[in-house]
Amino acid sequence: MTSAALSLVPPLLERVGAVGLAGIVTWPFLLNGLLPRYFPELDRKPEDRLRALLGAGGPHLPTLSGWVADARMLLLLARYTLSRSPRTVVEFGSGVSTLVAAECLRRKGGGSIITHDHHSSFAAETAQRLRALGLEADVRSVPLCPLIAARNGWGGAWYDTEELPSRIDLLIVDGPPWFLHPMARGNAASLFSRIPRGGAVLLDDAYRPGERLVGARWRREYPDFDFRLLPTRKGALLGVRR
Repeated sequence: MTSAALSLVPPLLERVGAVGLAGIVTWPFLLNGLLPRYFPELDRKPEDRLRALLGAGGPHLPTLSGWVADARMLLLLARYTLSRSPRTVVEFGSGVSTLVAAECLRRKGGGSIITHDHHSSFAAETAQRLRALGLEADVRSVPLCPLIAARNGWGGAWYDTEELPSRIDLLIVDGPPWFLHPMARGNAASLFSRIPRGGAVLLDDAYRPGERLVGARWRREYPDFDFRLLPTRKGALLGVRR
């Protein structure tokens, strides 16, 4: 990141704070448009950098074609997983991120991934692609339940998480989709107590209005996490437990 880009961050945030809710809704899209100009390193093809990181041409390299994915987010996920070597990964919303995380864990010598997806067809396709690549993950089709979300104190509906492990080193939140409820992903906070010191939660689509509100509430209610908004294409909120 250039020094010029860093100098722009505080003024941008001050302007967002001055305009209130309208800023929450619109500023991420403005920032997204400024990324290639002020963050030139992010404008280079992230798919190429991801493939270089995982080993271009390798037999286990996940394919990105035909999937809805933010390659910058995937690159962030790969770098984090390769550097931190989480032993237990839990993911909400399956897809190419599942493949990337599974490949990174394979390269680091192992670990487990449990993925919940309320779309049985998406879960089945993810599982099929994992098998085709020789990768391992426990992909589960889990329906959403409004009562669970109500119990958690958030809106929308959430997954049944009772059978998830008591320790989660990395929690990836990429579901449910926003159109079911804009703040449904806030329910992931019900699992924060299972994240140890040094563990993390990674929220995708963090530029969207609903996820912005989720992130603000997480910051207020969980001061033992260090949250950072990272400039991927759709925004990523990384929270590391102190």
